[in-house]
Amino acid sequence: MRPIRVLLGILGSDLHEVGAIAVARALRDAGMEVIYLGRFNLPPDIVRAAHEEGVDVIGLSCHSWEYLHYLDALFEHLRERKLEVPVVVGGSVVTPEDAREIQAKGVAAAFGPTAGTAEIVATVERIARAE
Repeated sequence: MRPIRVLLGILGSDLHEVGAIAVARALRDAGMEVIYLGRFNLPPDIVRAAHEEGVDVIGLSCHSWEYLHYLDALFEHLRERKLEVPVVVGGSVVTPEDAREIQAKGVAAAFGPTAGTAEIVATVERIARAE
C-alpha cells in the first residue's frame, strides 16, 4: 500500500509556519508523504498543486482568520477541477464555532489550538483511507 500523500500549506499573508512544520513532521514520522507548499498561497495554487501531486488530503495551517475568507474559493477551484480531495484545517485561531461553520461548508476536519499531533495524525489517516 502506498503512503498517504498530504499537501500542506498556508493561505494568504499568514506568516505563522511553526505549527505547519510541526504537523508536517508528525505526518512524515507517521509514514505519510508530505508536500509542503509553505506560506503565501492562494486557493488556485493549493488546488493546482493538489492536482499535480495527486494528494489524498489537503491540510491548511491557519493562524490568522484569513482562511475563513479563502475557503469558498478553495472549494470552488476544487469543483472546477473535479477534484474530490478532503480538506483539513488546523490552527491556533480555529474556534469550536468556526470549526462547525467550516465543516458545514465541506471541511473534513478542523483542529483548534488544543489538538495534539496524535489526534491530527489519526484523523488525517482515517480521512485519507476513507476516500
